[in-house]
Amino acid sequence: MLRPVDPSDVPPPVAYRVPWHVSRDDPAHPVVTNRSPEAADFVRVFRGDRGGNETTQLWGQVLPAERMELCLCSADLDEVVVTLAWFRQTDGLEYVWRFVV
Repeated sequence: MLRPVDPSDVPPPVAYRVPWHVSRDDPAHPVVTNRSPEAADFVRVFRGDRGGNETTQLWGQVLPAERMELCLCSADLDEVVVTLAWFRQTDGLEYVWRFVV
């Protein structure tokens, strides 16, 4: 339901932009780049597909502009889902983002 905007209302916080960019030039080896001006801490990568191929990689801290290559050679590229999980230094919260190739 719509309601008039009250000028005394506190505006919502600005949304946090996902820091990752995925280059899919080679679908079996996507490159993930941290495009944020801040480091991502304790980064973990989970991938799984219908064939039961599940792996976890611990990347640790990923600095701004750092590029990380994934090897999905053993994965079914039509089914694989990659999940990135990380913490932000500014708020200490954990974030999760998923993508497909």
